[in-house]
Amino acid sequence: MLDLQTLSGDAARALEPALNCDAALLSPSTGIIDSHAFMLALRGDAEAAGAACAFHTPLLRARAVAGRIELDAGGDAPISLECRLLVNAAGLTASAVARSIDGMPIDLIPAAYFRQGQLLQLQRAGGRFSHLIYPVPEPGGLGVHLTLDMAGQARFGPDVEWIDAIDYAVDPARAERFYSSDPALLADATRPRVDAKLSGIRPKIVPPAVATQDFLIQGRGITASPTDQFYSA
Repeated sequence: MLDLQTLSGDAARALEPALNCDAALLSPSTGIIDSHAFMLALRGDAEAAGAACAFHTPLLRARAVAGRIELDAGGDAPISLECRLLVNAAGLTASAVARSIDGMPIDLIPAAYFRQGQLLQLQRAGGRFSHLIYPVPEPGGLGVHLTLDMAGQARFGPDVEWIDAIDYAVDPARAERFYSSDPALLADATRPRVDAKLSGIRPKIVPPAVATQDFLIQGRGITASPTDQFYSA
């Protein structure tokens, strides 16, 4: 990010009149992408490099044995395979997947913590804002921010709520928090209409009081563990 620019409050409001701030950082090279198209492009690159993608193929069981990991997968075309290196990128269920591996030391498996974030659709914000706007980060997240999607619709969020179980339910009552959580984005007297639209869950491997660690790398020569290498995300 060599093109970052420091802006005064007046300079920031010259770009975004509805913004209330004392200073800002402008990143001219920051933008948005079509995430679905991006994932398809990554898949194409992976397959062109020799990778094989097996969709709708649930992991049934796994065993850590001397020098390798044996895997049994189900689905329409069940398969058994083995590997020396396993990347566990199961997201919300990464800890559960690790616990299902026979031979994986239980004391090396981190607990799972879930942080739910809710996004609101701002009905009139599309004409009020033309940039992605991020406040100062907060513990456990980047703070309630404003983003624009590929269709030009403005979304506000996510907020942060720690939950005990996976739950994507959208609570319209939480919209009130958004008005007080970041007055920089909702500074004018006329509140924009917001509709609760989306929620997502971010898995963490540390409790809310820490909430800064996302990954754990374990393996011979990396930790004191005598196990084969595991990468948990």
